[in-house]
Amino acid sequence: MDPLGAPSQFVDVDSLPGWADAYEAKQLDSHQNLVEKARVDVRSPFPYRKDINAKIILWKGDVALLNCTGIVNTSNESLTDKNPVSESIFMHAGPDLRDELQKLKGCRTGEAKLTKGFNLAARFIIHTVGPKYKSRYRTAAESSLYSCYRNVLQLAKEQAMCSVGFCVINSLKRCYPLEDATHIALRTVRRFLEIHGETLEKVVFAVSELEEATYQKLLPLYFPRSLEEEIQSLPYLPADIGNAEGEPVVPERQIRITEKPGVPDDASDEEGLEADLSFIGSHAFARMEGDVDKQRRLILQGQLSEAALQKQHQRNYNRWLCQARAEDLSDIASLKALYQTGVDNCGRTVMVVVGRNIPITLIDMEKALLYFIHVMDHIAVKEYVLVYFHTLTNDYNQLDSNFLKKLYDVVDAKYKRNLKALYFVHPTFRSKVSAWFFTTFTVSGLKDKLHYVESLQQLFTAIPPEQIDLPPFVLEYDARENGPYYSSYPPSPDL
Repeated sequence: MDPLGAPSQFVDVDSLPGWADAYEAKQLDSHQNLVEKARVDVRSPFPYRKDINAKIILWKGDVALLNCTGIVNTSNESLTDKNPVSESIFMHAGPDLRDELQKLKGCRTGEAKLTKGFNLAARFIIHTVGPKYKSRYRTAAESSLYSCYRNVLQLAKEQAMCSVGFCVINSLKRCYPLEDATHIALRTVRRFLEIHGETLEKVVFAVSELEEATYQKLLPLYFPRSLEEEIQSLPYLPADIGNAEGEPVVPERQIRITEKPGVPDDASDEEGLEADLSFIGSHAFARMEGDVDKQRRLILQGQLSEAALQKQHQRNYNRWLCQARAEDLSDIASLKALYQTGVDNCGRTVMVVVGRNIPITLIDMEKALLYFIHVMDHIAVKEYVLVYFHTLTNDYNQLDSNFLKKLYDVVDAKYKRNLKALYFVHPTFRSKVSAWFFTTFTVSGLKDKLHYVESLQQLFTAIPPEQIDLPPFVLEYDARENGPYYSSYPPSPDL
């Protein structure tokens, strides 16, 4: 209410529901086992952070009406753009704002400049200019849009603002695809709060009805509200998630000058550089790797060094990983054929593969390979074990040796190094023979890690029953074949 008793048109940010509020209430009502959720070992680039989520607000409304320390205005280089956001801000701020803007003498794309809020409830207005989007200049547009959000946040930090209200900076007039721009906006804010979170109490994303659905869809990727939501969001993260500050990575600009030219760097630095170079063009000149045909010939002749082979393999794996992050793999994820559960007796992450849930003849096996890489890339950085349920698997569910060989050849060295055990549950005689041939003549490195498990009781000596989610049909089969000793153990309702 204003002093005369009339209702105020401005909205106090403290009265708005937070991003996590409704979700947390729903979680409490669902009677989920919080202890089970807490022990899941998740390695998302944007992990669940309750403290950061508490700062985020998604609000459908006019940014000009927000009662917060600063609001954002999106405009053009002369700061005279007539878009719905700017026009509303000018209308509510009053004529003094136009006079103030003339003193700024414009604003370049990606920059941010500050004025007072005048008649607004907000104390400050941060003006920024989003890029004009053209597909062939996409890299430049991404960098400029990142600069908009980053410079706004930096100004807010320098002015000790408690709260900032963001409009959607990429205006329709400038043709920036909404979903692409939202990824940049959310990850930039997320990274800023990770580093400078103590400087801001609230960040409001003020969106229109048209923009709300996109923000609702993408917010869980960068601000997951639980470990469960974090895991579910992993397959939908894009290939480019930026650097430690959310800035788009442009490999062509990553030129490195060594401290001692002519002296080789250590292996880890070389591997990192090769990983970055994998994002450049596919031809030999773009990758600066010499004559590819000559390298292949040397490989066949056994003359290429082991280090060069490893670098070439790393480049290949990074290309697969990029594609995996860019693809829509929701159809493969819905099969629930690969999932993370608890830990074994040694504290190592347990990954489960359910053979019967893989319809070989009905799915794109290359997408299945991409999904495996997407899920496992974060897991394989530490020691882990695989549990493969062969239970009731028929000819339509069995992965052939060619696919398994391709998988083994594509994955990064960390997969093989950190895999400590592969438990083959409920094997048949035929599957044992196939596995023996495969591990003897194709991928001999697996042979010592493979363990045949005839019953769940035997599996539970390595992995406690409360640490593994079992498909109901596996429990039923085991109880029928080996006795109901563990058949009372509750199955996972989602499998």
